[in-house]
Amino acid sequence: MVEHKIFAGPKVRRIRNGLGVTQTAMAEALGISPSYLNLIERNQRPLTVQLLLKLSSVYKVDLEELQSDGAGAAPLREVFSDPLLSGEIPGDQELVELAQAAPNAASGVVKLYRAYREQTKRLSELAELLAREGHQTALAGARLPMDEVRDVLEERAFHFPAIEAAAEGFYANLDVGDDLEGALKGWLRKQHGIVVRALPVHVMPNLRRRYDRHSMRLFLSERLSPFDHLREVAMEVCLLAFADDIRLELDALPLTSSEAKRIARFELARYAAHALMMPYGTFLAAAQRARYDIDVLRSRFRVSFEQAAARLVSLQRPGSVGISFFMMEIDHAGNIIRRAGGQGFPKSSFGGQCPRLNIHATFAQPGQILVEPVVMPDGAAFLTLSRTLEGPQGAFQERLRRTAVLLGCDLALASDIVYRESLPRSVEIGPACRLCERQGCLSRAEAPVTRPLGLDEMTAGLSAFDFQ
Repeated sequence: MVEHKIFAGPKVRRIRNGLGVTQTAMAEALGISPSYLNLIERNQRPLTVQLLLKLSSVYKVDLEELQSDGAGAAPLREVFSDPLLSGEIPGDQELVELAQAAPNAASGVVKLYRAYREQTKRLSELAELLAREGHQTALAGARLPMDEVRDVLEERAFHFPAIEAAAEGFYANLDVGDDLEGALKGWLRKQHGIVVRALPVHVMPNLRRRYDRHSMRLFLSERLSPFDHLREVAMEVCLLAFADDIRLELDALPLTSSEAKRIARFELARYAAHALMMPYGTFLAAAQRARYDIDVLRSRFRVSFEQAAARLVSLQRPGSVGISFFMMEIDHAGNIIRRAGGQGFPKSSFGGQCPRLNIHATFAQPGQILVEPVVMPDGAAFLTLSRTLEGPQGAFQERLRRTAVLLGCDLALASDIVYRESLPRSVEIGPACRLCERQGCLSRAEAPVTRPLGLDEMTAGLSAFDFQ
């Protein structure tokens, strides 16, 4: 029988570079000459059984990875089977060599190709919609995957029991001590060989995180605050430890596309990270004792204001329920980034577009919590508190989008909340201006679509959009 020769030079070189070892040092450790190691790394000599065993014992190398014959080339075959690229590469051997020699570059090519196919599919669907009779109606009902995920999450209770149970069980078996991040990093390193590294802005200018599966390293941007840094580490742990539980909750969501499911999986991973950073029972008890004072909770659990606020919204476990909060995050231009609520965001009575909401005033008073009771035209009353969020750290002269979060609940439920004390007079608000019929509103930006304008030569209202 002919012995199967293993040529794995690029993999050996990648292992050596990842360890920061010179050719001379590695050759000495393996008992070979530097010139022979150089030939191996250039695929001019095969790896012998003795060398494989030596690599395994000295550097703890996975032998199966070294002996793989180019399984990473399969996604590349998909790319180069496209009619646009067919004929560019005559055979599979070059794809195997590319996957072995430059796996990160090969992965980038695959991602770029799949993004291209996804964009092509979107354009095709858009063309079909435009070609149909009554295309305006069809377009009005068309949703991007991100919009679909937001709608699905807003219309249900922001609570995922399977993830909560998995997080509590994992936390109970983790030796946390006083350093949760250290414990999570230790688990990643011990269970999966993953090392977490922070990278400066100039090295990773456009990303907050990147996991390199070849070097088994999780790179995080130094732009992140310590709280966001912890959440990214926790998310990586959850994606590995709670994969089945996240999949179970994901499958229960009525999503129609693979892209929407990928986005939702990320949202569920962030939810799982919060559940791990702030275990349900412990956090609920602390919230009740502190009367839902977010600054006390964020200090106690060493999390950000946004993370503690989001966790309050999720306290909806049957038999152990907190106050039913809802949450909305916007940017300074008024774009709604996300909404969530313990019983579903009350969009029918609390649209979030009213310019009189205190969330819009927070950008003039960054870092302060603005508390206000508000009353809707139908009489529904809510307690609202708003605050700006810090977000990633920007460099000098770099303009970043800042956001603010509004946390609210039914005013009738607010007796146990610390912010209920010394409330100012209730502010009369409405849904979006086009749907609001309050007269004499100095904040009105548009006329209501339900009433004719009342302007004439003899009278003038407080607003240019006053109506009859």
